[in-house]
Amino acid sequence: MSTTAAAKETAASGAERELTDGFHLVIDALKLNGLDTIYGVPGIPITDLGRMAQAAGIRVISFRHEQNAGYAAAIAGYLNKKPGICLTVSAPGFLNGLTALANATTNCFPMILISGSSEREIVDLQQGDYEEMDQLAIAKPLCKAAYRVLHAEDIGIGIARAIRAAVSGRPGGVYLDLPAKLLGQAIDAEKGARSLVKVIDAAPAQIPAPAAVARALEVIRSAKRPLVILGKGAAYAQADDAIRSLVERSGIPYLPMSMAKGLLPDDHPLSAGAARSLVLQEADVVVMIGARLNWLLSHGKGKQWGAPGSKRFVQIDIEPREMDSNVEIAAPVVGDIGSCVSALLTAMGSGWQAAPAEWVKEVRSKAEDNIARMAPRLMNNNAPMDYHGALGALRTIVKDRPDAFLVNEGANTLDFARSIIDMYRPRKRLDVGTWGVMGIGMGFSIAAAVETGKPVLAVVGDSAFGFSGMEVETICRYKLPVCVVVFNNNGIYRGSDVNPGGGSDAATTVFVKGARYDRMMEAFGGRGVNATTPDELARAVNAALDSGTPTLVNAVIDENAGTESGRIGNLNPQSVVKKK
Repeated sequence: MSTTAAAKETAASGAERELTDGFHLVIDALKLNGLDTIYGVPGIPITDLGRMAQAAGIRVISFRHEQNAGYAAAIAGYLNKKPGICLTVSAPGFLNGLTALANATTNCFPMILISGSSEREIVDLQQGDYEEMDQLAIAKPLCKAAYRVLHAEDIGIGIARAIRAAVSGRPGGVYLDLPAKLLGQAIDAEKGARSLVKVIDAAPAQIPAPAAVARALEVIRSAKRPLVILGKGAAYAQADDAIRSLVERSGIPYLPMSMAKGLLPDDHPLSAGAARSLVLQEADVVVMIGARLNWLLSHGKGKQWGAPGSKRFVQIDIEPREMDSNVEIAAPVVGDIGSCVSALLTAMGSGWQAAPAEWVKEVRSKAEDNIARMAPRLMNNNAPMDYHGALGALRTIVKDRPDAFLVNEGANTLDFARSIIDMYRPRKRLDVGTWGVMGIGMGFSIAAAVETGKPVLAVVGDSAFGFSGMEVETICRYKLPVCVVVFNNNGIYRGSDVNPGGGSDAATTVFVKGARYDRMMEAFGGRGVNATTPDELARAVNAALDSGTPTLVNAVIDENAGTESGRIGNLNPQSVVKKK
């Protein structure tokens, strides 16, 4: 049977009938549902699937490691509100993609991991097939749903179920297992075409109960010091105009979580980003829109949140089980973000009284004071650079180029950038999200460029870059408009640690001194720049973004500038050594 086109066979009667196979049915099902890009790594048994998909007009982006392809697929799902597709080989390739799948589920990114696998009859008897593994069983606990397709006529239904599971309700990762034998199965082409399913209304609106909306407004109306917290769920919803209207009509200061930055510009008069400590401590009513009270918000408890019991929470989320997960929620509003915010706006009517002016003024004053106090630190031109000087230079570039994507990961590189670099448009800041997982940088950057064609600035720590650095070859191969800035301070947190045992080995957190990451990009035909001052850094990044040339800037950071765990607090348990 041909692997490049539907085959024909002659029946006993002498009549020809057209056949199709599993390869073509997978491709046709994806195309029917508007899934036109695949991220993956080719190999047995899915190499031909990638070739045929490319021949059929699907864009296939081949990576150097499946985990990075998975991260790309996940963030593509976040940007597009339809599942990103990651295609991997069996066993080790599947396992490499599984980290990205679990991360997508945790972050609520719609993604489908499609992996080839060994034949069921051999796996179930553990007879030692090539890359034998019960992949479905392994994937199930780590994703939203997992399916296996055994018959070619079920491919359409299998992909339809995966799509609906990925995007409906709270989005997440889905695993689709395709045994090698399935792809070569031949069936009548007409029967195959009839078996395909176009998913209708994959993520239907979930309208909040009127009583829940009324209860939420009653709580908000009672507030003397209200606060809105915007999470990445609010950004994913793409209900930008409605969210902005809600904030501005209510007059409530808002605090964006990192991937919600830009839903309203960070320089908006109601932005409380620069007054975070004040508003978390002093607010009496907190309205959560697509945000979770997880570790990123200290679970809604502790000193950061002021006196116990001093706050009432309104939470808007599509998942009812999220309510009361850490603290009591006084007014849960369950539904999709767009429907919930629109319902609140309608119920507010035209006579809504804005938040107390004294509170808004206090928040604005604190924010302005903090911004003014920080400004001189962001304007230094030290060599080697510190984080403030380097990020101050990049802050200006992002302000001048609001349509560019900012991808950010690391320890200090991430934590300082979250508070220093302002965003002005929604879904332009992509970072590690809920898990804080390292290694998303190159995958996210590639997907942002592929899906939108917009320039991408990836600001990553040298440790984080190590997880996915080989993908600079992928950036160069596809000629993507990505500028990678590696904050190189010779190590994890700092490059100045010493071996406490006194041996010749480097300390566990120290890398090669004076490494030149820029030369990696040059090796693949891109442009490499070594920058030692903020001025040099700014010139290099502006040139890269102007030209669209794949570029890597090795930004030399003082190796003593970092702090352990960045600025989120020391998450490592402290040992107590007793001396006799």
